[in-house]
Amino acid sequence: QVQLVESGGGLVQAGDSLRLSCAASGRTFSSYLIGWFRQAPGKEREFVATFTLSGENAYYANSVEGRFTISKDNAKNTVYLQMNSLEPEDTGIYYCAAGTDRGWNYWGQGTQVTVSS
Repeated sequence: QVQLVESGGGLVQAGDSLRLSCAASGRTFSSYLIGWFRQAPGKEREFVATFTLSGENAYYANSVEGRFTISKDNAKNTVYLQMNSLEPEDTGIYYCAAGTDRGWNYWGQGTQVTVSS
């Protein structure tokens, strides 16, 4: 069983930065893809960023490319999402997930990010 716990959300102003953390249990990084998703009010959950299983490549949604950076600390079993130049459109609940090429199997409880204009 994989457990994921997100933290680091909060209320910020447009242009500010936040860093989200996702602490994973077990040997998650060696067995699963790890990614970030978000869900804005009234909208479906959407992909934000992910590492490939090898950890050598990262992929981002077009809407966050150049502003967000995904990184990880293998020793701490933690994945981070550094979010810069935040916009009101980035408001939502941010989730980390673990999965394979067959799908995302495990989800954290989410952390709220609110960006005021």
